[in-house]
Amino acid sequence: MHDFLLAKEIVEELKKIAQEKKISQIKKVVLEIGSIALAHDGLPEHTEDISLENLTFGLKSIAKGNLFRKTQFSLRKTDSKNWKIIDIEV
Repeated sequence: MHDFLLAKEIVEELKKIAQEKKISQIKKVVLEIGSIALAHDGLPEHTEDISLENLTFGLKSIAKGNLFRKTQFSLRKTDSKNWKIIDIEV
């Protein structure tokens, strides 16, 4: 579930970038995903790390029917605590 929420957050950020830069189609997005642990209720004992496989599935599911429908998402795990967009290919 957290993976899907993160996927939604990433797609929303990509939409903002596309709108600002007037991009109509994105071919590829490279993302670095850190050791993100999210708790749905704010309790540290209920945290769960993000699965790259589930996150990729979430990104592809959310991307259907919009400017990301043909986008290839490339994800890499890093030692950081956050996620960031490394590259956008148009």
